[in-house]
Amino acid sequence: MPTVLRSGPYRLYFYSHEPNEPPHIHVDRGEASCKFWLTPIALASNLGFRPKELRTIETIVIANLSSLTKAWREFHG
Repeated sequence: MPTVLRSGPYRLYFYSHEPNEPPHIHVDRGEASCKFWLTPIALASNLGFRPKELRTIETIVIANLSSLTKAWREFHG
């Protein structure tokens, strides 16, 4: 699970083997976890984050979209 970015309490990463899924990023903080699609940016799943915190995470994803997408493509080819 390569960590791509740490922002405050959040760890943004992807799994090394997720065939047949479009580019996305997983985000964890403690026991909470979510997944955002990168193109277009959309919440794919959520386990434990409140709506306000999801908006904060979405802002982080948007601000770092270029580097997150680049890391995904470099790793997954």
